[in-house]
Amino acid sequence: MSWRQSLIRISTYEVETLQKRLAEIVDRRTDAEIRLTMLAAQAAAETDHARRDHEAAMRLNAYLAGVRERRAKIQAEITQIGLEEAGARDALAEAFESMKKFEQVAEWARVAEVKEAGRREAAALDELGLRSRTG
Repeated sequence: MSWRQSLIRISTYEVETLQKRLAEIVDRRTDAEIRLTMLAAQAAAETDHARRDHEAAMRLNAYLAGVRERRAKIQAEITQIGLEEAGARDALAEAFESMKKFEQVAEWARVAEVKEAGRREAAALDELGLRSRTG
């Protein structure tokens, strides 16, 4: 395996690893957003129940205070995950950019090798032509 293939393989692995990490972060954010939506739905259902049941109405304020507290925690978690997601996206963009640079350098090196081989072949043919003229 050439150094070019090694560099490309390593950078591709890094990109794939970062893509998996980003997917995991996005899944965590989605789960937190679902929990937030479910919490809001539960609070709405409990409020509706409290309108029909006097005992539930008496406990509603305490329940809603707990809901506000849980909502704040989930929103803080979503904010934190959002920051982590932004960092992961930046790291992925940088890794992808590096991979493309490695691929480009490898292609330039391959083209240079082909040109050099062509130059050597032309020089060898020129030498053979000169020998056949003089010989």
